[in-house]
Amino acid sequence: MARRSSLLLAAAAAALLAVAAAVPPTCERIECPAYEVVDSANGFEIRRYTDAMWVSTSPIEDISFVAATRAGFLQLFNYIQGKNAYNETIEMTAPVLTLVLPSDGPFCASSFVVSFYVPAKNQADPPPAEGLRVHRWAGARYAAVRRFGGFVSDADVGEQAARLDASLQGTKWAAAVNEGRTAGKATSYTVAQYNSPFEFSGRVNEIWMLFDGAKEGSAIM
Repeated sequence: MARRSSLLLAAAAAALLAVAAAVPPTCERIECPAYEVVDSANGFEIRRYTDAMWVSTSPIEDISFVAATRAGFLQLFNYIQGKNAYNETIEMTAPVLTLVLPSDGPFCASSFVVSFYVPAKNQADPPPAEGLRVHRWAGARYAAVRRFGGFVSDADVGEQAARLDASLQGTKWAAAVNEGRTAGKATSYTVAQYNSPFEFSGRVNEIWMLFDGAKEGSAIM
């Protein structure tokens, strides 16, 4: 009986890990950047991303995450529809990322950068475009990730980032994540959205805290 209980517990743990490590359903339909899950515990995943090319907006100053992301996405949508130097139509990918650099006060504008993952067929020569920046994640890039559902609201993003940050505290990843937060702001984070605005069910969103492999060597070992 004890052996059977142990086997059931092991199976349940394996099932939970499989759920945590499952790719977002959107990535079964459209192209997403490849990654490997290197750890999964306590409500978060640690992922290792390979080389990836992105197209990003200039920083958008706004008090609203939703408004800034909409404005940035429209720029990127025009880009993939052919408003680029090659007049080339580009396939939609996922996720759309929004880097959030929070303001120092509740009534001050925050800074947002919205990014689109360049499909594999365009990675060698992504079309440039006015007002957009093409850049590569060179080598391995790591992300601490928390997943949540629904339509993302302005209130959601700070709360979900705080939950991810709390879940990392006391783990072997905390120091690497804190050192690797972008743009020198310890409060920065990235929101990944996988669904079209016209999909009302099965929505998948994630909070990412990105860090470089060079900063996490002791945590991986």
